[in-house]
Amino acid sequence: MSYFAGNYDVVVIGAGHAGIEAAVASARLGCRTVIFTINLDWVGNLPCNPSIGGTAKGHLVREIDALGGQMAKAADANTIQIRMLNRGKGPAVHSLRAQIDRRRYSGYMKHLLETQENLELKQAEIVKLFRAEDGWHSITKLGAEYISKTVILATGTFLRGRIHVGEVSFEGGPDGTFAATELSKSLIDLGLPLRRFKTGTPARVDRRSIDFSQLEAQPGEDNITPFSFSTKTPPRNLVDCYIAYTNEETKRIILENLHRSPLYSGKIEGVGPRYCPSLEDKMVRFADKQRHQVFIEPCGLDTEEMYMQGMSSSLPEDVQIAFYRTLKGLEKVKIMRNAYAIEYDCIDPLALHPSLEVMGQPGLFGAGQFNGSSGYEEAAAQGLVAGINAARKVKGQPPLILKRSSSYIGTLIDDLVTKGCTDPYRMMTSRSEYRLLLRQENADERLTPIGREIGLVTDEDWQSFEERLNLKQQEINRLESVILPPSEELNSLLVSRGTAPVSSGVKLADLLRRPQIDYQSLAPFDPERPELPQIVIEKVEVEIKYAGYIKRQQAQVNQLARLENRTIPEDIDYFKIEGLRAEAQEKLNRIRPVSVGQASRISGVNPADISVLLIWLDKLKRS
Repeated sequence: MSYFAGNYDVVVIGAGHAGIEAAVASARLGCRTVIFTINLDWVGNLPCNPSIGGTAKGHLVREIDALGGQMAKAADANTIQIRMLNRGKGPAVHSLRAQIDRRRYSGYMKHLLETQENLELKQAEIVKLFRAEDGWHSITKLGAEYISKTVILATGTFLRGRIHVGEVSFEGGPDGTFAATELSKSLIDLGLPLRRFKTGTPARVDRRSIDFSQLEAQPGEDNITPFSFSTKTPPRNLVDCYIAYTNEETKRIILENLHRSPLYSGKIEGVGPRYCPSLEDKMVRFADKQRHQVFIEPCGLDTEEMYMQGMSSSLPEDVQIAFYRTLKGLEKVKIMRNAYAIEYDCIDPLALHPSLEVMGQPGLFGAGQFNGSSGYEEAAAQGLVAGINAARKVKGQPPLILKRSSSYIGTLIDDLVTKGCTDPYRMMTSRSEYRLLLRQENADERLTPIGREIGLVTDEDWQSFEERLNLKQQEINRLESVILPPSEELNSLLVSRGTAPVSSGVKLADLLRRPQIDYQSLAPFDPERPELPQIVIEKVEVEIKYAGYIKRQQAQVNQLARLENRTIPEDIDYFKIEGLRAEAQEKLNRIRPVSVGQASRISGVNPADISVLLIWLDKLKRS
């Protein structure tokens, strides 16, 4: 028996990284929003790695911030160590990664939800969901019934969550929380194509039981630009991380107990992440490798827990203790939380529109791990887009659909809804054909105007954005005009850096274009240089140094724009288009691409099919 509990514009189910961004976005766009979580104490939890960012993921965090989202600000406020990855490579793959105080991050996000106007935060499990004439009905386990115009499913790994540790398995969510055991039935009744995925996490160990003198210290870096473009004071490095290695004894123990792993005994049905395998999976798949790197990372300032990145496992507890203690420096290690695997329900993302609305279910959106992705950053990015589009649905506005050429967020969503995924999807720089354009330092230039138009970028942030652009252009103009005369000191620098000396005057910009020279190294020869924020310096240096490559890739984008901008009618029946192969008809009818560009990326649709489709669209336009 249920009772009416209230009317809302948007209901968000789940208060992880996807749910938080979705709820805050819809509330800030003027929609009356309510967000549900099974446990208020685990809002914004970091159930796996206590970090934000990383390769390609750092790009996503910057893009979320540029659009007006929250993850970057929360990360900056709770960082305990920060580094820039891939320093030795080009700027397209430079990525921020920060160690986060996980409990403080959670508290920060919980308070954000509690104080956000138009938003209510409630502890409750949604057990039933259905659509009626008056809207979507979400019913809690205690019988409260909420009616809304839209619903966002951001259920993470909770849907029919099942924990596996060796021979033991039981219903549960991450970090010892309850699973959401009943909602899946409603989703199946709605016709949603659910499937089973799996992920896992390493053990947490007691800092006091580690001999750090045997480990390799990994300190943070100074002079790092923060994640958020609005953060005035960069985070400080407060802790070190450490590196250890597995060995032959680790491998022996794991292989001898492989039969006790639910991964290999058949107990786990779900498909695990390809790019984040368990330690036992590594030992089997990379049998010739003598050792594997392990990162030992603090979980926060007020805890002794250390996270063992790279040692995810679902082997029994006694086996975990044995193989963890084979690592040098961890001979006496004490495990505080065991490693485990978790299975959960998620949707086949091919059932989603690019807006993240479920096909055939108006007003129902998916975000995060529910959509088949993995990772906090991927979840937050989808949550932000789902929240924006739910609000725009309520207001009768067209959805926001980000192009692949505009962002990693656009690439992520396009990959999911166009190509689908057979295992938990992880964002990587190699997934974008436009990665030289989609750098983390220019995320604001690509997306802040969009965020401003939508209504999520504040006046203050917009003013700061315009100031950054002005400073950047002024400095580029200055560097293109200032000419340095040849000198012994300048030529000494050039020769020491492995580049040719100069015999006549040379522009600062031309020197900066040399691969061996960076902006900082020219400071002694540039007394009129203005004081600039680090992010502006990064922008200036990249744009000058890589101008030719950037121009070439932008030309490629412009060439492909014709297909991306060629829209396809929503009600098209592909089975009636003569000349399309049967496979193409089936795939196009199922995925319902919004543009010819999206259609061209569908597996099973070849260039001949696209030609047929273009001819048909031309005939339709003429008629």
